[in-house]
Amino acid sequence: MKNRVITISREFGSGGRTIGKMVAEKLGIPCYDADLINKIAEESGLASEYIAQEGEGANSSWLANAFTDRSFGPTNQDILWEVQSRVITDLA
Repeated sequence: MKNRVITISREFGSGGRTIGKMVAEKLGIPCYDADLINKIAEESGLASEYIAQEGEGANSSWLANAFTDRSFGPTNQDILWEVQSRVITDLA
């Protein structure tokens, strides 16, 4: 069986969470929503509330990244991106 990965970009109130669950059920594939946030929190050590907030609206502007001080190591955003990427890839 081929791996299927479907991502749904959504806005508050759009019904994206409901649609995602319905699509997953119809196709017989798992749906990761809050589970994904919990897995990322577990691996990163960051609070799930922080991940839910920052993961939704992460600032990926090149200008913001250019002026971010990384002299003391990676930022929480860097760590969050890395862990999100790893968790999603492992699940896929």
